[in-house]
Amino acid sequence: MSTDTGTAVKTRVEHELKEPSLFKVIYVNDDATTMEFVVESLMSVFGHTQEHSENITMEIHNDDSAVVAVLPFELAEQKGLEVTTMARNQGYPLQVRIEAD
Repeated sequence: MSTDTGTAVKTRVEHELKEPSLFKVIYVNDDATTMEFVVESLMSVFGHTQEHSENITMEIHNDDSAVVAVLPFELAEQKGLEVTTMARNQGYPLQVRIEAD
């Protein structure tokens, strides 16, 4: 006769969800890209208001670069590529960098 009591062991696994790492999208100033293009791209791609876009554009102009958004990596990369494509299609050399926040 068997003495197996049929005891089962439950294992509890804790899953810790953490926020995705954030990355800065940075516009770099140049002498060819127009301020109008920069303002328009900030409004159309990042959803900034006209006033906020103009303020960021002046910061880029005065400081040679500025953070225009802080986003999860995939979104930052996608928007950076979107702006770069828009710039190249209009003949502008605008540089967009992505850096860890």
